[in-house]
Amino acid sequence: MDRKSKQPLIAEENFMVEHSEEIPEVAYHSSLYYLTEDPEGPALRLDVDDTLPLKLAVAERYRTIILRDLKSQNRDKRIYRGVARCSVNWQRLLKFCTRENMEIATYRVEIAAGLQSFLQHELADVQSGRRSSCVNCPVQEIEKLAGSLGLLKADLPEGWQVLCPIK
Repeated sequence: MDRKSKQPLIAEENFMVEHSEEIPEVAYHSSLYYLTEDPEGPALRLDVDDTLPLKLAVAERYRTIILRDLKSQNRDKRIYRGVARCSVNWQRLLKFCTRENMEIATYRVEIAAGLQSFLQHELADVQSGRRSSCVNCPVQEIEKLAGSLGLLKADLPEGWQVLCPIK
């Protein structure tokens, strides 16, 4: 099957990965299986160029999920999973991109800014008495996440540690 004939099938699976639930890599591997090995699938032979859109969809889905959990306006919504899940998903994205030789720098910058903004908003809301903290992980977890994102302790808002539960 030529590349042009494969494109609609790959695009369909790309959509599935982009709209997957919490672990986009599972959808990615399911798509690869369907496209290449599933007896009910099209039995395609995929090359690196064919799989790239699916890999990009995985990274984009992780990005969406991570940033969702760093948006202050999502804190009271059902979709919100918290900073702890954000940290887990960042590690998953980092490992996936490393394993697949994909560029991570743009994601790192955007997610780092998201973490800084989230902590600033959360700290302002807690200090003003508008709400109690929704941060669901210890100080060490945020420090580890921030470091992995290339942030220094000085890059985080002063006093953010009060947001974390004491363990």
